[in-house]
Amino acid sequence: MEDKILLDKILDKAKQSESKGKIENTDFLDMYQVALAKKFIVQNKMNNVLLYGGYENAERKVAIFYPNNVELDPNDSEILEIVRIKLWKDEKYTHRNYLGGIIKIGMKREKIGDILVAEDGADIIVKSETAKALAQELATLTRFQNSQISVEKIINIRQPEIKVEEVDIIVPSLRLDSVVSDLAKTSRSKAVEILAQERVFVNGQNETKPSKIIKIGDIITIRGKGRFVIKEMKGNTRSGRNILLVEKYV
Repeated sequence: MEDKILLDKILDKAKQSESKGKIENTDFLDMYQVALAKKFIVQNKMNNVLLYGGYENAERKVAIFYPNNVELDPNDSEILEIVRIKLWKDEKYTHRNYLGGIIKIGMKREKIGDILVAEDGADIIVKSETAKALAQELATLTRFQNSQISVEKIINIRQPEIKVEEVDIIVPSLRLDSVVSDLAKTSRSKAVEILAQERVFVNGQNETKPSKIIKIGDIITIRGKGRFVIKEMKGNTRSGRNILLVEKYV
């Protein structure tokens, strides 16, 4: 039902953009919704639509629809902005601290994009229509009372530094539940639960089927655990288990 509601909204936004001759956009979509939207857009041969989250590898994105007579530059379109928080001196906050603050002030999650955490604060990607209100409300929270909070243009986003490390994992098979079990450092049965909770994405597509076979080059994202790239099949152990070289985002 929720999927149908989302796809109906996407179709409505596309029709509104065409009929009114102006830019229309959705709220932020999570990874599962982005994958669903991509498939729907292709199936319906929709043109003049862009899925955008403020930077190239954004996980949460809005669907932007624009008429034929508009050359869209999302960085200049005033659709997205940044609420930048600069912490006081030696304060250190995690993604959870920032998201918790947003939830506390009553802002809906779909109004917020990625939260890019830095050493001295964070850039929170937000729709322009709610940026000022978010900045003002966050300033009322005790945790941010000494912070500098400002609204910045999306083009000024502080791109996250991507760090990776290579690790070997040994799995009995290339089934998704087997690989997730090792990547998440949990049992096979728990990995199946994680899949059922729709927390696993392969190449941006939500996957719930434990028996799906993983291939070299696949990008696996496990919510709460991280993102991994299957780089190479290095061989087999004497017992026949698979040795995989994995690139882990840290």
